[in-house]
Amino acid sequence: MKITDGVKKVGFAVLGLGIGKAHAEAITTSEYAYLVCACDVDAKRREDFLKRYPGVPVYPDFDEMIKNEDIDVVSVCLPTYLHAEYARKILAAGKHCLVEKPADITVERASDLGECAKTAGKKLGFVFQNRYNYNMYPIYEAIRSGRLGDIYLGTFAVKWHRKQSYYDANGGWRGTWDKDGGGSLMNQSIHTVDLMLTLMGSEVEEVNSAGGVYGHDIEAEDTTASVIKFKNGSMATFVSTTCAYNGLSTEVGIYGTGGSIECDGDKIVRWRLRDDPDGIEEEEILDAYGMGNLFASVKHPDARCGHGYIIDDMARAILEDRDPAITLDEALKSVALIEKVYKNIRK
Repeated sequence: MKITDGVKKVGFAVLGLGIGKAHAEAITTSEYAYLVCACDVDAKRREDFLKRYPGVPVYPDFDEMIKNEDIDVVSVCLPTYLHAEYARKILAAGKHCLVEKPADITVERASDLGECAKTAGKKLGFVFQNRYNYNMYPIYEAIRSGRLGDIYLGTFAVKWHRKQSYYDANGGWRGTWDKDGGGSLMNQSIHTVDLMLTLMGSEVEEVNSAGGVYGHDIEAEDTTASVIKFKNGSMATFVSTTCAYNGLSTEVGIYGTGGSIECDGDKIVRWRLRDDPDGIEEEEILDAYGMGNLFASVKHPDARCGHGYIIDDMARAILEDRDPAITLDEALKSVALIEKVYKNIRK
Protein backbone atom coordinates (compact mmCIF):
# COMPACT_ATOMS: atom_id res chain seq x y z
CA MET A 1 0.00 0.00 0.00
CA LYS A 2 0.96 3.60 -0.36
CA ILE A 3 -0.40 6.91 0.85
CA THR A 4 -1.18 9.58 -1.73
CA ASP A 5 -2.46 12.98 -0.60
CA GLY A 6 -3.28 11.48 2.76
CA VAL A 7 -5.27 8.60 1.23
CA LYS A 8 -4.17 4.99 1.66
CA LYS A 9 -4.23 3.11 -1.64
CA VAL A 10 -4.05 -0.61 -2.38
CA GLY A 11 -1.48 -1.85 -4.89
CA PHE A 12 -2.88 -3.98 -7.73
CA ALA A 13 -1.18 -6.24 -10.26
CA VAL A 14 -3.01 -7.46 -13.37
CA LEU A 15 -2.33 -11.00 -14.54
CA GLY A 16 -3.38 -11.33 -18.18
CA LEU A 17 -3.92 -8.37 -20.50
CA GLY A 18 -7.02 -9.40 -22.41
CA ILE A 19 -9.93 -8.41 -20.16
CA GLY A 20 -7.14 -7.34 -17.82
CA LYS A 21 -6.99 -4.07 -19.77
CA ALA A 22 -10.37 -3.16 -18.26
CA HIS A 23 -8.98 -3.94 -14.82
CA ALA A 24 -5.94 -1.74 -15.41
CA GLU A 25 -8.15 1.15 -16.52
CA ALA A 26 -10.40 0.76 -13.47
CA ILE A 27 -7.38 0.61 -11.15
CA THR A 28 -5.77 3.76 -12.53
CA THR A 29 -9.03 5.70 -12.15
CA SER A 30 -9.76 4.48 -8.61
CA GLU A 31 -9.32 6.65 -5.54
CA TYR A 32 -8.58 3.52 -3.48
CA ALA A 33 -6.12 1.68 -5.74
CA TYR A 34 -2.99 2.10 -7.83
CA LEU A 35 -1.44 0.01 -10.58
CA VAL A 36 1.79 -1.66 -9.47
CA CYS A 37 2.50 -3.88 -12.47
CA ALA A 38 1.09 -6.36 -14.96
CA CYS A 39 2.00 -9.69 -16.49
CA ASP A 40 1.34 -11.38 -19.83
CA VAL A 41 3.18 -14.01 -21.85
CA ASP A 42 2.35 -12.21 -25.11
CA ALA A 43 5.01 -9.70 -26.18
CA LYS A 44 2.59 -7.57 -28.22
CA ARG A 45 0.24 -7.20 -25.26
CA ARG A 46 3.16 -6.19 -23.05
CA GLU A 47 4.27 -3.64 -25.63
CA ASP A 48 0.77 -2.17 -25.88
CA PHE A 49 0.51 -2.01 -22.09
CA LEU A 50 3.77 -0.06 -21.81
CA LYS A 51 2.53 2.44 -24.38
CA ARG A 52 -0.64 2.93 -22.33
CA TYR A 53 1.08 2.93 -18.92
CA PRO A 54 4.70 4.02 -19.40
CA GLY A 55 6.86 3.33 -16.40
CA VAL A 56 4.63 0.59 -14.99
CA PRO A 57 6.53 -2.73 -15.01
CA VAL A 58 5.06 -5.52 -17.12
CA TYR A 59 6.44 -9.02 -16.68
CA PRO A 60 6.48 -12.00 -19.07
CA ASP A 61 6.59 -14.43 -16.13
CA PHE A 62 4.18 -14.82 -13.20
CA ASP A 63 6.85 -16.14 -10.83
CA GLU A 64 8.88 -12.97 -11.34
CA MET A 65 5.89 -10.66 -11.03
CA ILE A 66 4.64 -12.15 -7.77
CA LYS A 67 7.96 -11.26 -6.10
CA ASN A 68 7.13 -7.56 -6.41
CA GLU A 69 6.69 -6.48 -2.79
CA ASP A 70 4.44 -3.55 -3.68
CA ILE A 71 1.65 -5.90 -4.78
CA ASP A 72 -1.26 -6.17 -2.35
CA VAL A 73 -3.78 -7.84 -4.67
CA VAL A 74 -3.61 -9.59 -8.04
CA SER A 75 -6.43 -9.51 -10.59
CA VAL A 76 -6.58 -12.90 -12.33
CA CYS A 77 -7.56 -12.28 -15.97
CA LEU A 78 -6.32 -15.51 -17.54
CA PRO A 79 -8.12 -18.15 -19.63
CA THR A 80 -10.90 -19.75 -17.60
CA TYR A 81 -9.21 -23.06 -16.80
CA LEU A 82 -6.32 -21.22 -15.10
CA HIS A 83 -8.43 -19.13 -12.71
CA ALA A 84 -8.46 -21.38 -9.65
CA GLU A 85 -4.89 -22.60 -10.20
CA TYR A 86 -3.45 -19.11 -10.17
CA ALA A 87 -5.75 -17.92 -7.39
CA ARG A 88 -4.20 -20.61 -5.19
CA LYS A 89 -0.69 -19.50 -6.13
CA ILE A 90 -1.49 -15.86 -5.42
CA LEU A 91 -3.04 -16.58 -2.03
CA ALA A 92 -0.14 -18.89 -1.11
CA ALA A 93 2.24 -16.04 -1.98
CA GLY A 94 0.52 -13.87 0.62
CA LYS A 95 -1.44 -11.63 -1.76
CA HIS A 96 -5.13 -10.85 -1.91
CA CYS A 97 -6.85 -12.14 -5.05
CA LEU A 98 -9.57 -10.89 -7.41
CA VAL A 99 -10.73 -13.43 -10.01
CA GLU A 100 -12.45 -12.67 -13.31
CA LYS A 101 -15.54 -14.63 -14.26
CA PRO A 102 -16.06 -17.53 -13.93
CA ALA A 103 -14.37 -18.85 -10.79
CA ASP A 104 -13.26 -21.81 -12.95
CA ILE A 105 -14.81 -24.24 -15.41
CA THR A 106 -16.54 -26.33 -12.70
CA VAL A 107 -17.63 -25.82 -9.12
CA GLU A 108 -15.35 -28.64 -7.98
CA ARG A 109 -12.21 -27.01 -9.39
CA ALA A 110 -12.77 -23.80 -7.43
CA SER A 111 -14.51 -25.07 -4.29
CA ASP A 112 -11.36 -25.06 -2.13
CA LEU A 113 -10.47 -21.41 -2.80
CA GLY A 114 -12.36 -20.15 0.23
CA GLU A 115 -10.30 -22.37 2.51
CA CYS A 116 -7.12 -21.27 0.70
CA ALA A 117 -7.99 -17.62 1.38
CA LYS A 118 -8.81 -18.37 5.01
CA THR A 119 -5.51 -20.19 5.51
CA ALA A 120 -3.59 -17.33 3.90
CA GLY A 121 -5.53 -14.69 5.82
CA LYS A 122 -6.26 -12.85 2.57
CA LYS A 123 -9.30 -11.50 0.75
CA LEU A 124 -10.77 -13.35 -2.21
CA GLY A 125 -13.17 -11.57 -4.55
CA PHE A 126 -14.79 -12.27 -7.91
CA VAL A 127 -15.87 -10.22 -10.91
CA PHE A 128 -19.47 -9.91 -12.06
CA GLN A 129 -19.41 -6.25 -12.98
CA ASN A 130 -22.79 -6.18 -14.73
CA ARG A 131 -24.47 -6.37 -11.32
CA TYR A 132 -23.23 -2.84 -10.86
CA ASN A 133 -24.30 -1.24 -14.12
CA TYR A 134 -26.21 1.92 -13.23
CA ASN A 135 -29.47 0.62 -14.72
CA MET A 136 -29.52 -2.14 -12.11
CA TYR A 137 -29.93 0.26 -9.19
CA PRO A 138 -33.54 1.36 -9.86
CA ILE A 139 -34.41 -2.24 -10.75
CA TYR A 140 -33.04 -3.56 -7.45
CA GLU A 141 -35.00 -0.87 -5.62
CA ALA A 142 -38.24 -1.74 -7.44
CA ILE A 143 -37.77 -5.39 -6.43
CA ARG A 144 -36.74 -4.70 -2.83
CA SER A 145 -39.57 -2.24 -2.24
CA GLY A 146 -42.15 -4.70 -3.56
CA ARG A 147 -43.26 -2.42 -6.39
CA LEU A 148 -42.83 -5.25 -8.89
CA GLY A 149 -45.01 -7.48 -6.72
CA ASP A 150 -44.41 -11.21 -6.92
CA ILE A 151 -41.93 -11.93 -9.70
CA TYR A 152 -43.22 -14.85 -11.75
CA LEU A 153 -41.11 -14.67 -14.92
CA GLY A 154 -37.72 -13.60 -16.20
CA THR A 155 -36.50 -13.61 -19.79
CA PHE A 156 -32.80 -13.45 -20.54
CA ALA A 157 -31.10 -13.65 -23.93
CA VAL A 158 -27.47 -13.10 -24.94
CA LYS A 159 -27.46 -12.85 -28.74
CA TRP A 160 -23.88 -12.12 -29.74
CA HIS A 161 -21.65 -12.98 -32.67
CA ARG A 162 -18.14 -14.41 -32.72
CA LYS A 163 -16.15 -15.26 -35.82
CA GLN A 164 -14.36 -18.59 -36.12
CA SER A 165 -11.08 -16.68 -35.80
CA TYR A 166 -12.09 -15.74 -32.24
CA TYR A 167 -12.22 -19.42 -31.30
CA ASP A 168 -9.04 -20.28 -33.19
CA ALA A 169 -6.94 -17.54 -31.54
CA ASN A 170 -4.50 -18.01 -28.66
CA GLY A 171 -4.17 -21.75 -29.09
CA GLY A 172 -7.89 -22.37 -29.55
CA TRP A 173 -8.82 -22.64 -25.85
CA ARG A 174 -12.18 -20.92 -26.28
CA GLY A 175 -15.16 -23.12 -26.97
CA THR A 176 -13.54 -26.20 -25.43
CA TRP A 177 -14.89 -28.23 -22.51
CA ASP A 178 -11.57 -28.69 -20.70
CA LYS A 179 -10.26 -25.11 -20.95
CA ASP A 180 -13.27 -22.82 -21.46
CA GLY A 181 -15.74 -25.02 -19.62
CA GLY A 182 -18.18 -24.68 -22.51
CA GLY A 183 -19.07 -22.17 -25.18
CA SER A 184 -21.56 -19.32 -25.49
CA LEU A 185 -23.12 -19.98 -22.09
CA MET A 186 -20.01 -20.29 -19.93
CA ASN A 187 -17.92 -17.65 -21.66
CA GLN A 188 -20.15 -14.93 -23.10
CA SER A 189 -23.31 -15.39 -21.04
CA ILE A 190 -22.20 -16.11 -17.49
CA HIS A 191 -22.56 -12.42 -16.57
CA THR A 192 -26.21 -12.56 -17.57
CA VAL A 193 -26.65 -15.89 -15.77
CA ASP A 194 -25.38 -14.10 -12.66
CA LEU A 195 -27.84 -11.26 -13.25
CA MET A 196 -30.68 -13.74 -13.63
CA LEU A 197 -29.87 -15.43 -10.33
CA THR A 198 -29.51 -12.05 -8.61
CA LEU A 199 -32.75 -10.61 -9.98
CA MET A 200 -34.94 -13.70 -9.62
CA GLY A 201 -33.92 -14.02 -5.98
CA SER A 202 -34.50 -17.73 -5.48
CA GLU A 203 -32.60 -20.99 -5.67
CA VAL A 204 -32.87 -23.09 -8.81
CA GLU A 205 -35.13 -26.13 -8.60
CA GLU A 206 -35.24 -27.52 -12.15
CA VAL A 207 -33.43 -26.93 -15.45
CA ASN A 208 -34.45 -28.12 -18.90
CA SER A 209 -32.13 -27.24 -21.76
CA ALA A 210 -31.14 -27.86 -25.33
CA GLY A 211 -28.09 -26.71 -27.23
CA GLY A 212 -25.66 -27.39 -29.99
CA VAL A 213 -23.10 -26.07 -32.44
CA TYR A 214 -24.69 -24.14 -35.30
CA GLY A 215 -22.18 -21.65 -36.68
CA HIS A 216 -18.67 -22.63 -35.65
CA ASP A 217 -16.15 -25.43 -35.70
CA ILE A 218 -15.81 -25.83 -31.92
CA GLU A 219 -16.01 -28.64 -29.39
CA ALA A 220 -18.56 -27.10 -27.02
CA GLU A 221 -21.87 -25.36 -27.82
CA ASP A 222 -22.41 -22.01 -29.50
CA THR A 223 -26.16 -21.89 -28.76
CA THR A 224 -28.33 -22.89 -25.79
CA ALA A 225 -31.97 -22.50 -24.78
CA SER A 226 -33.18 -23.22 -21.25
CA VAL A 227 -36.29 -23.09 -19.12
CA ILE A 228 -35.43 -22.69 -15.45
CA LYS A 229 -37.82 -23.19 -12.54
CA PHE A 230 -37.01 -21.65 -9.17
CA LYS A 231 -37.92 -22.93 -5.73
CA ASN A 232 -40.29 -20.01 -5.11
CA GLY A 233 -42.36 -21.09 -8.12
CA SER A 234 -41.13 -18.44 -10.56
CA MET A 235 -39.50 -19.37 -13.85
CA ALA A 236 -37.18 -17.95 -16.48
CA THR A 237 -36.05 -18.55 -20.01
CA PHE A 238 -32.40 -18.20 -20.93
CA VAL A 239 -30.93 -18.13 -24.44
CA SER A 240 -27.26 -17.85 -25.34
CA THR A 241 -25.64 -17.75 -28.76
CA THR A 242 -22.54 -16.50 -30.52
CA CYS A 243 -24.17 -17.03 -33.93
CA ALA A 244 -26.44 -13.95 -34.05
CA TYR A 245 -25.08 -12.01 -37.00
CA ASN A 246 -23.57 -9.51 -36.61
CA GLY A 247 -23.89 -9.23 -32.87
CA LEU A 248 -27.27 -8.23 -31.43
CA SER A 249 -28.35 -7.53 -27.88
CA THR A 250 -28.34 -8.78 -24.31
CA GLU A 251 -31.98 -8.72 -23.25
CA VAL A 252 -33.16 -8.83 -19.66
CA GLY A 253 -36.84 -8.86 -18.71
CA ILE A 254 -38.34 -9.08 -15.22
CA TYR A 255 -42.10 -9.55 -14.88
CA GLY A 256 -44.07 -9.35 -11.66
CA THR A 257 -47.65 -8.92 -10.57
CA GLY A 258 -46.89 -5.23 -10.04
CA GLY A 259 -45.22 -4.47 -13.34
CA SER A 260 -42.68 -5.24 -16.03
CA ILE A 261 -39.13 -4.00 -16.62
CA GLU A 262 -37.03 -4.67 -19.71
CA CYS A 263 -33.41 -3.86 -20.51
CA ASP A 264 -31.18 -3.95 -23.54
CA GLY A 265 -27.66 -4.34 -22.19
CA ASP A 266 -27.03 -1.49 -19.75
CA LYS A 267 -30.11 0.44 -20.91
CA ILE A 268 -33.61 0.33 -19.45
CA VAL A 269 -36.03 0.27 -22.39
CA ARG A 270 -39.36 -0.36 -20.60
CA TRP A 271 -40.55 0.54 -17.11
CA ARG A 272 -44.21 -0.39 -16.79
CA LEU A 273 -45.36 -0.37 -13.17
CA ARG A 274 -48.95 -0.49 -11.93
CA ASP A 275 -48.32 2.40 -9.57
CA ASP A 276 -47.17 4.55 -12.51
CA PRO A 277 -50.32 4.30 -14.69
CA ASP A 278 -49.69 7.56 -16.53
CA GLY A 279 -46.09 6.63 -17.39
CA ILE A 280 -44.63 9.73 -15.78
CA GLU A 281 -42.00 7.78 -13.87
CA GLU A 282 -41.25 5.63 -16.90
CA GLU A 283 -40.43 8.74 -18.90
CA GLU A 284 -38.05 9.89 -16.15
CA ILE A 285 -36.42 6.45 -15.87
CA LEU A 286 -35.90 6.12 -19.62
CA ASP A 287 -34.48 9.62 -19.75
CA ALA A 288 -31.98 8.75 -17.00
CA TYR A 289 -31.21 5.10 -17.79
CA GLY A 290 -32.20 4.64 -21.43
CA MET A 291 -28.81 5.47 -22.94
CA GLY A 292 -26.44 3.32 -20.94
CA ASN A 293 -23.83 3.73 -18.22
CA LEU A 294 -22.15 6.85 -19.59
CA PHE A 295 -25.30 8.93 -19.55
CA ALA A 296 -26.70 7.34 -16.37
CA SER A 297 -23.56 8.28 -14.46
CA VAL A 298 -24.97 11.77 -13.88
CA LYS A 299 -27.59 10.15 -11.64
CA HIS A 300 -24.84 8.52 -9.57
CA PRO A 301 -22.03 11.08 -9.27
CA ASP A 302 -20.58 9.39 -6.18
CA ALA A 303 -20.70 5.81 -7.46
CA ARG A 304 -18.76 3.89 -10.08
CA CYS A 305 -20.15 1.15 -12.26
CA GLY A 306 -18.89 -2.06 -13.83
CA HIS A 307 -15.22 -2.90 -13.30
CA GLY A 308 -14.75 0.42 -11.55
CA TYR A 309 -17.15 -0.66 -8.82
CA ILE A 310 -15.49 -4.07 -8.51
CA ILE A 311 -11.96 -2.62 -8.16
CA ASP A 312 -13.09 0.01 -5.66
CA ASP A 313 -14.94 -2.61 -3.63
CA MET A 314 -11.97 -4.99 -3.57
CA ALA A 315 -9.63 -2.23 -2.42
CA ARG A 316 -12.07 -1.07 0.23
CA ALA A 317 -12.63 -4.65 1.43
CA ILE A 318 -8.89 -4.81 2.14
CA LEU A 319 -8.76 -1.37 3.74
CA GLU A 320 -11.89 -2.00 5.84
CA ASP A 321 -11.11 -5.68 6.58
CA ARG A 322 -14.41 -7.05 5.26
CA ASP A 323 -15.53 -9.49 2.59
CA PRO A 324 -15.61 -8.31 -1.03
CA ALA A 325 -19.06 -7.77 -2.55
CA ILE A 326 -18.90 -11.02 -4.54
CA THR A 327 -17.64 -13.95 -2.50
CA LEU A 328 -16.79 -17.48 -3.62
CA ASP A 329 -20.26 -18.75 -2.68
CA GLU A 330 -21.85 -16.09 -4.87
CA ALA A 331 -19.44 -16.68 -7.74
CA LEU A 332 -20.08 -20.44 -7.79
CA LYS A 333 -23.88 -20.12 -8.15
CA SER A 334 -23.68 -19.25 -11.83
CA VAL A 335 -21.14 -22.01 -12.51
CA ALA A 336 -23.40 -24.52 -10.76
CA LEU A 337 -26.37 -23.54 -12.90
CA ILE A 338 -24.34 -23.72 -16.10
CA GLU A 339 -23.16 -27.21 -15.12
CA LYS A 340 -26.84 -28.23 -14.86
CA VAL A 341 -27.55 -26.83 -18.32
CA TYR A 342 -24.58 -28.70 -19.76
CA LYS A 343 -25.66 -31.90 -18.05
CA ASN A 344 -28.94 -31.61 -20.00
CA ILE A 345 -27.16 -30.84 -23.27
CA ARG A 346 -24.52 -33.57 -23.00
CA LYS A 347 -26.83 -36.48 -22.08
